Amino acid sequence: MPKLPLEVFRPKWLPEPKAGSVALEKEHVVIADAAARAAGIRLGMKRGGVLTLSADVLMFERDAAREAQAAREVGMALMRFSPDVTLAGEATIIVEVGASLRLFGGVRVLCRQARAILDALGFTARIGVAPTGQGAWLLARHGNRRVLRLASLERVLSPLPMLSVPEARPFADWFAGLGCATIADLRRLPRAGLQRRCGEHVLDSLDRAFGTAPELFDWLVLPPTFSARLELPDRIEHADGALYAAHRLIVQLCGWLCAKQLAVTAIVLSLEHERGRQAMAPTLLEIALGEPAWQEAHLLRLLKERLHRIELAAPMIAVRLDASKVEAAAPPAEQLFPEPGGSAQSHARLLELLVARLGEDNVLRPAPTADYRPEVANRWVPLGEHHAKTKGTLPEGLPRPTWMLAAPVRLLTRAHRPFYGSPLRVVSPAERIEAGWFDGELVTRDYFVAEADDKSYYWIYRERVSSRDADEGPRWFLHGLFG
Repeated sequence: MPKLPLEVFRPKWLPEPKAGSVALEKEHVVIADAAARAAGIRLGMKRGGVLTLSADVLMFERDAAREAQAAREVGMALMRFSPDVTLAGEATIIVEVGASLRLFGGVRVLCRQARAILDALGFTARIGVAPTGQGAWLLARHGNRRVLRLASLERVLSPLPMLSVPEARPFADWFAGLGCATIADLRRLPRAGLQRRCGEHVLDSLDRAFGTAPELFDWLVLPPTFSARLELPDRIEHADGALYAAHRLIVQLCGWLCAKQLAVTAIVLSLEHERGRQAMAPTLLEIALGEPAWQEAHLLRLLKERLHRIELAAPMIAVRLDASKVEAAAPPAEQLFPEPGGSAQSHARLLELLVARLGEDNVLRPAPTADYRPEVANRWVPLGEHHAKTKGTLPEGLPRPTWMLAAPVRLLTRAHRPFYGSPLRVVSPAERIEAGWFDGELVTRDYFVAEADDKSYYWIYRERVSSRDADEGPRWFLHGLFG
């Protein structure tokens, strides 16, 4: 089955020096960027030789713990392509993608998406594809090569340098004395003599690369819950500055969700502040989703809207993301004829975006109360607020507008007809409402649907004429508008 190894290189967030940057392991250079290579710096050089070539070079001591953590984060993010991910040596990650090629649209599309994930995490990589993990790793070491057939693998791997095989490097001088320069030269040597001289590891590595021996991998095991933290390179005073770090954490979260076949319904982003004497509690951003989600773009959009509305009380030094509520992911229900206006999931994502942008108290939903008086029955509550359901009391077959005015507006009367920009023509039978005697707020009204000259429709009512105001005549009020 095809393997996708990614050899992760220099993180993009390292500062850019004048001549180049170099990472050191003890006394040997292991990574050098393009500017450093242009100055003549090569792998294996000593510190003194590097400084002789370029006095302005910027060096970094390697941190094995951080490298291992970064490899694990990348491996978790790549689990959106396959749950079978292993961390190999020399900053290499191998992903079994044989069952995912058709799902993601082929090798090229999958590699392009993998690069996008690495870019979001702040890393660059070389990618190779081959039927074996060892063979794919060798291809990645020497450029972006893709071989999908086992028969073509030998033709592509044989010309590679002999030192590409890690197990052969301790015997480099001996192999050079025999005239071996490529992998093909190694394979032409007698197997029995090669095993006696170098042990079984060289032959095992070559056999795994060419598919003549089975490969055993220690697959990456995910934690049961998701919680990831990222320290910021400097103190940041604005919440928007945490968006890049939050994006890296969301990419990891989406990989974890895909591997676990879960969807998140609530997440918490913690913006951590200074410690010590002036320590402050972290600023928490709790986001509850109306529908379970696992899409990176949607989660990132929600966090972006929330971060725009946050004012920090103190600079932040780290960001933490926790998946507080998860549930089993339901597969999308594909329909032959989709419903017009979008799916229920699209509607839920729109509401979540509006809540993140406008605030929970500014996105309302109807919660009618069992009362005949429209101003009492027409009640709206925040989207996330729960309330006891009440049985509706609206009359059957009579229209009611969704847009109700906060207070009725008295209308002018011309030629015994209500007037609102133009004379209004009654186009519906009367709906009589007499209610409120039980709480001292008695109303006696006759409601009508009225049409204006521009074909706009309004909901108006006429007060019932009592004996004391019979001389004044009926009074008309505007109470609602139809869309």
